[in-house]
Amino acid sequence: MRLHRVLALGASLLVLASACATGGGSKATIRIGSDGFYESKLMAEIYAQVLENDGYKVERSLGLGPRKVSAPALESGQIDLKPEYLGSGLGFYDKSKPTGDPAANAAALQEILKTKGGGITVLGYTPGQDTNAFVVRKETADQYQLAKLSDLTAIAGQLTWGLPPECATNPLCGGALKDAYGIDVTSLNVKALAACDAPIAEALKGGAVDVAELCSTQPAIAQFGFVSLADDKATQPAENIAPLVRDDYLAKVDQAAFRKLLDAASAKMTTDELTRLGVEVAVNNRDVADVAKEWLKAQGLIK
Repeated sequence: MRLHRVLALGASLLVLASACATGGGSKATIRIGSDGFYESKLMAEIYAQVLENDGYKVERSLGLGPRKVSAPALESGQIDLKPEYLGSGLGFYDKSKPTGDPAANAAALQEILKTKGGGITVLGYTPGQDTNAFVVRKETADQYQLAKLSDLTAIAGQLTWGLPPECATNPLCGGALKDAYGIDVTSLNVKALAACDAPIAEALKGGAVDVAELCSTQPAIAQFGFVSLADDKATQPAENIAPLVRDDYLAKVDQAAFRKLLDAASAKMTTDELTRLGVEVAVNNRDVADVAKEWLKAQGLIK
């Protein structure tokens, strides 16, 4: 009788160990990465802290670089999750697909990513968004009477441009400028600077460049009185943000609970909040982790 009970207990423990090994209710360590600029790092940190608060162990690889670095990192399994801007993320794979509709962008990106890296899932996206913006100093706008991007076509060669290193091959940067506005970035005087970061804003402010690609939520635009040129050919898509997660990682955890945690964080992030938090990081030079933690506590998402 006693032997039977011992054997039964052993079998139960074996079943339990097997269940933990294959996921379902476990909380497997997750590797989170991001693109190189501050806002991507901030969103990655927000997702990381939400998961840590629920008992997940997180390994961070924030600031990997541009999408041509971070996307292969996700596909290859170097990381398990990264925040993505839906329009640009979709354009990275198919420049003809991005639209002004975030739901359409999410669906189209999901269709592509199900075939990448063994399968990648697009989780819920933020109501807020951060689009690509081409900006100039006010004196430049006044001098050349610039209000929209098409106003740059005739004078593009007279100006120094601050553009990300991958702009020439990026369909939403070099591709959009050439196809819609007839501006070939390979023929311009270009200083390669990471988009959406402090150095490119400082270069524009200081006169090292005359036109710069920033992010629409970047605090420097208001801080330095830059003029954002209207995208009158509507080349830039909706850029709501969503976590991308590898399917092989989701198979290790309770997917519904995991998704609920991250969707709750995404749902709270508005455009105004992205801009406000950007001031804290990019202007007040506060630590990304501290800013993320304060925001999450204020939203009631962590203790």
